[in-house]
Amino acid sequence: MLLSEHSDTVDADRLATLSDEINYVVSGRVDGDIVEVGSYRGATALWMRAVLSELGNDRQIHVYDSFQGLPAPGEYDSAHLAEGELGCSTDQLVALHGAWNMPAPTIHPGWFAHTLPIHLPAQIAFGYLDGDFYESIQTSLTHCVPRLTPGASLIIDDYADTLVNPRAWNGLPGVKKAVDDYFGFPSPIEVLFGEGDLAFGRYRSPLGGPR
Repeated sequence: MLLSEHSDTVDADRLATLSDEINYVVSGRVDGDIVEVGSYRGATALWMRAVLSELGNDRQIHVYDSFQGLPAPGEYDSAHLAEGELGCSTDQLVALHGAWNMPAPTIHPGWFAHTLPIHLPAQIAFGYLDGDFYESIQTSLTHCVPRLTPGASLIIDDYADTLVNPRAWNGLPGVKKAVDDYFGFPSPIEVLFGEGDLAFGRYRSPLGGPR
């Protein structure tokens, strides 16, 4: 039902990969909380909570969203999404969790540049970055990466490296450019594959701490 009701934001490849990452941080006893930067109506946060519940793990999930829709796209972004799209309310996110009898995450409304510097947890075990645009991903990486604990995992949605994965959906090119500009070369990002057009990049924090 989650897939049918939220097919615009989640698919089987995304959910399976997120489940794998949550299992990884729990089984590996990676310290820290879970963050989702760009939550929309909360389907991804709900899935992550369900996986944690199945594993008997109650670590905290923090979600960050403007709840006013997207900002204006910048010079590196496509016209696939426009300013104001993907708007929703915090009440919708809470109601979705309630409908599945799951506790709602800690919600941090506001633009990433305002909320992330002061409201991110001190330690992050897993982060899911779904900011869609260049500036949003740059801001997310700037504030999240330094808080990753050793062995922590970070997934960047819409990271489409079509040279490595020709099937990846490449509708939001600003995402990959933001990641490449942040990390430089050689890139530590691993391209993930799914059954369809999954566009996921994964960064794993080394045991000595983030790069």
